[in-house]
Amino acid sequence: MVKIKSVVFFLAFTGIMIFSVGSSYAEKKSYKVNPGDIIEINVWKEEGMLLEVLVRPDGGISFPLVGDLTVQNLSLVDIEKAVTEKLSQYLSDPVVTVSAKQLLGNKIYVIGQVNKPGEYIVNKYVDVMQVLSMAGGMTPFAAVNNIIILRRDASGKQQAIKFEYGELANGEMLEQNIMMQAGDVVVVP
Repeated sequence: MVKIKSVVFFLAFTGIMIFSVGSSYAEKKSYKVNPGDIIEINVWKEEGMLLEVLVRPDGGISFPLVGDLTVQNLSLVDIEKAVTEKLSQYLSDPVVTVSAKQLLGNKIYVIGQVNKPGEYIVNKYVDVMQVLSMAGGMTPFAAVNNIIILRRDASGKQQAIKFEYGELANGEMLEQNIMMQAGDVVVVP
């Protein structure tokens, strides 16, 4: 009987640990809204307060009683909290649900010596190797060790991140296979 209790305790403790690690990972990796995305905002039991809203190019949305709200780089949970806070001025205990309808703002661009250059809408987190694969791989003329990822920060300043495919293919310098962000441009010379 003592063995069974020990096993049950161990499994319960392990499950709690896995849940707590998983939830902190999920919080860090939760999707951030981008311009071009369409989100649905629903205020429970409030007529006329179920709307699909397009995130404007400036990163904002408009919603009744809330007005303009900047949502770019916020998670859906953060948007729920912000809308709830604004609506609390007019409604008692509003219950707000925000969901993603179309994630059209999470675009990554690939240009240069790849088989299928273009714009790619991604619905998950992808790294450089995955994006190159989506673009059909590189042509025989690609300078595989001179690939550059162009990325803009929040202030609009652009940076160039070097990516050496040959090193990564050999199992070296794995840290350069970074996660892509919305708006990144992969240049394969």
